[in-house]
Amino acid sequence: MLHGKRPGAMMPVRKIAALCCWALLLVVLLPVLILQSLDARFGAALAMQCVVVVHTGAALARVLTDVRARVIAFGFWLFSYVWLGLAPLAMLATDAYPRGFVVDANTAFVTTAVVEAGLLAYSAGSALASWRSARTSTFLEPVLARRLSPGRVLLLCGLALLLAVVLIPGQGGLSAFFLSRQAANEAAAQAAPAGSADRAMAAWALSVPAFWALVALMHVPRFTKGDRTLRGLRWLLLPLLIAVNIVVNNPISQPRFWAGTVLLALVFSASWLRGPRAFRFGAAAVAAVVLVVFPYSDYFRYDKREPVRVVSLAEQFTSNGDYDAFQQIQTGVDYARTHGFTPTAALGPPLFFVPRAAWPGKPDDAGILLARHAGYTFTNLSAPLWVETYMWAGFPSVIAVFGLIGAVGRRIDHLRHRLRRRRGTVAALLVPAFGFYQLVLLRGSLMAIVGPLALLVCIPLLITRKAGRRALPPSAAQPANAPAPRAQRDALSLPTGGART
Repeated sequence: MLHGKRPGAMMPVRKIAALCCWALLLVVLLPVLILQSLDARFGAALAMQCVVVVHTGAALARVLTDVRARVIAFGFWLFSYVWLGLAPLAMLATDAYPRGFVVDANTAFVTTAVVEAGLLAYSAGSALASWRSARTSTFLEPVLARRLSPGRVLLLCGLALLLAVVLIPGQGGLSAFFLSRQAANEAAAQAAPAGSADRAMAAWALSVPAFWALVALMHVPRFTKGDRTLRGLRWLLLPLLIAVNIVVNNPISQPRFWAGTVLLALVFSASWLRGPRAFRFGAAAVAAVVLVVFPYSDYFRYDKREPVRVVSLAEQFTSNGDYDAFQQIQTGVDYARTHGFTPTAALGPPLFFVPRAAWPGKPDDAGILLARHAGYTFTNLSAPLWVETYMWAGFPSVIAVFGLIGAVGRRIDHLRHRLRRRRGTVAALLVPAFGFYQLVLLRGSLMAIVGPLALLVCIPLLITRKAGRRALPPSAAQPANAPAPRAQRDALSLPTGGART
């Protein structure tokens, strides 16, 4: 037994100095750097936006110094800080936006209030879930504890290779996957609507299974003896799946958010990045790349590639269409003021698979609605989750949805931390992938991404099986069927928060 220490005393203490440094950088230095390079026009909307920056910056700093690896929280707060914190700060300070539709000051203020309401609801839901974290989850924990089944993994690998052989020629051959996204969009625009939808479905049917086959093959459980056949098949299939993923998931023809999800999920599913310290370093590197490198990662988007021109963050935020999330929320607030709320639109994403022929009144994609309302000719635009939920029923729907997301996300992060020493679990593989795919989910629109999201979530559940009752794997030095000593069981039952016992 452990004497002389309370259970809470074993929890690692967050380094206050690190938290203060991150908060100083995210809450003070970066916003001041952006405002200093602009001729700021102060107003009510800009004041509210400063509150959003402080909220998102402080929350991101807390995640980057947490004693647990919180992948879900990191994805949410990273998107909120960059796309809904810093970028709108530059837009509101200069009244300059990347797209042409501009709203009045009152609509801009309501937009910032919508964003902050969602953030507050997410924080409240997360805090509530953390208070209830000691309780056992009857649904999430068994799902996240599921382990890879070698037979099912091999079947998925065979299916991914078969789909590549069958579908790649129909997509235009190997060369089509290394064309720019501009060329791919032009080809899709020239095709019939049904043909364009079929091409998109075929592309995702190639990308997602190939990605999961590679991840699962890298983490399939290994046995001490009797797995010579499995090891041979692994070494045979691994180079083939790497080659397929280079073709179907490369950043040239695929959206950068998806290509980034594939790369980061492969990296953060590694066992050496599941611990809190390694995760903090990895998350800090990702945040730096998103701020510095992401604005220039559209180099392969167009056929005519001009030399890279380095500009300030403020200019990127106010001129680059990749940061249009806040402006799209403004457009949605104006749309709701003009046309009213549409609660039935909430049925569209969960029933995305129903064809319009069977459902004539099926809701339209929110991004397309906003593009039409703004008078844009280009309709392939984002619709952040804030504005979609606001268009359903106003502030109540925003608060309800984000409160639920915050609670579920915190619960998933907590369970992943508890299961971090298990190999080949859904917690180890799916949580990092979903955590970074959140950037796509939060950017929207839901109707455009719910199909790939369903594939992303369902495939890991299909290639895993229910785990046994053992909470932790047996020690390497202890026989698998031997009971753990009482002192060891007592130590494992204590909340360690990432510390070694």
